[in-house]
Amino acid sequence: MPAGEERVIARMRPHGRALVVPVLVLWLCAGLAMLLLDTVDWALWNTAVLTVLAIVVVLLTVVPTLAWLSRGFTFTTERVIIRTGFGGTRRETMLARVHDVTVRRRGLQALFGAGDVLLSTGGDRAVVLQDVPVASLVQRMLSEQLSARGAIPSAAGHPGAGFPHAGLGA
Repeated sequence: MPAGEERVIARMRPHGRALVVPVLVLWLCAGLAMLLLDTVDWALWNTAVLTVLAIVVVLLTVVPTLAWLSRGFTFTTERVIIRTGFGGTRRETMLARVHDVTVRRRGLQALFGAGDVLLSTGGDRAVVLQDVPVASLVQRMLSEQLSARGAIPSAAGHPGAGFPHAGLGA
């Protein structure tokens, strides 16, 4: 690869378990629709049931799914790009500024292999990639990129060096 040529290493979204509740709500609404339609002898009953269920589906299924789809991470050889929210907020962190990569796991994240990846840039606060699937693999990949740039010690000759230790025990 020629010097200075940036290439995409990986693209991903936050962990998919965020979609479990929206899917369950969708199934529940479908079941309620089958159960409640044509059960009352009132001309507007079916319209009322379908309207209420449509509002519930939009608020508790469509909106969370679109929010999940609007978030993502892109890892390149030069930077990490974080997309958040419906407005398309984009935050870029140059790998040249990163000096440490740490994984933090809370709650169910450890069970699913996900976690928050913290990129220490020397500023007041670390850049946080929230709910990254396979967080330890992302940490390893970023550490290898930093190693290749000389930002952290090389893994050559040192068992475990170049692969930060925090959060890998889960």
